[in-house]
Amino acid sequence: MSTTAAIIIGVVAVVVLAALAFVTLARRSDVRGAGALSAETVKRDSTARKQRAAVEGEAAAARTGADAEAEGVVARTGTAVVPASDDTGLAPFTPPDPEEIGVSRRQFFNRATIGLMAASLGAFSAAAFVAFLWPTKTGGFGGKVSVGKLSDVKTGIASGDGFFYAPEARAWITEYPVDAISKADGIYQGPLLANMQEGIIISYQKCPHLGCRVPQCVSSQWFECGCHGSQYNRVGEKKAGPAPRGMDHFAAEITGAGDVIIDTGTVWQGPPIGTNTTGQEAEGPHCVGAADH
Repeated sequence: MSTTAAIIIGVVAVVVLAALAFVTLARRSDVRGAGALSAETVKRDSTARKQRAAVEGEAAAARTGADAEAEGVVARTGTAVVPASDDTGLAPFTPPDPEEIGVSRRQFFNRATIGLMAASLGAFSAAAFVAFLWPTKTGGFGGKVSVGKLSDVKTGIASGDGFFYAPEARAWITEYPVDAISKADGIYQGPLLANMQEGIIISYQKCPHLGCRVPQCVSSQWFECGCHGSQYNRVGEKKAGPAPRGMDHFAAEITGAGDVIIDTGTVWQGPPIGTNTTGQEAEGPHCVGAADH
């Protein structure tokens, strides 16, 4: 999935989910309105209250003989007569209001719908974020980068006064003399030796000292860092300056069709100080200071 497609899908999903949330919230407002008491219910409750008041008034007015006798007992003895009661202390069963049950059920489903939408939006956002960060197959620094045919690279080295720069790989490609391979054996690792046998070596542009980009010096035919003066011969072996080693390298796969595919995901550490497999000295004036041998 491309970055642009992931962003477009994410925007559309957010808009759709926002619309669904708006509709659901509107329904919740309607539900609250449905839970209010209707005029008929209020009238019915008022009538019931009036009927209860009338019954209580009639009961107070109907004074029986037993009541009069009980009052006489209290007057003579000072002790109240407690009549027997049928009250068991249990509240009578009141059936639930169907309207309240309906409101609670609707609230439950509405809240469940909003929760599911929120969870779906969170899951989609996480998936879109992962898709945005997931490396694509189009190549780029940190992966495998094709820089063209081997024949074209060698032509570029010759036309570039001994240096060919591959910006997409952040690397320099220079010629490695085939007659020096025997000296390189045991110093350079296998994949690099395979490239040397094809007549090339690929050096990472980053200076091992403090990470500056190291340019070529056409006059001296060396790499010379303008930050702190580190100098390397044409194949990246250290010649002078504060760098702790030679330039680091990348290995490349050369296909049967002659394509050079540089693996920038693996950095091969540069050779130790004192390595000089080619014996190349400066071929002209230095671009940065003077070499300290």
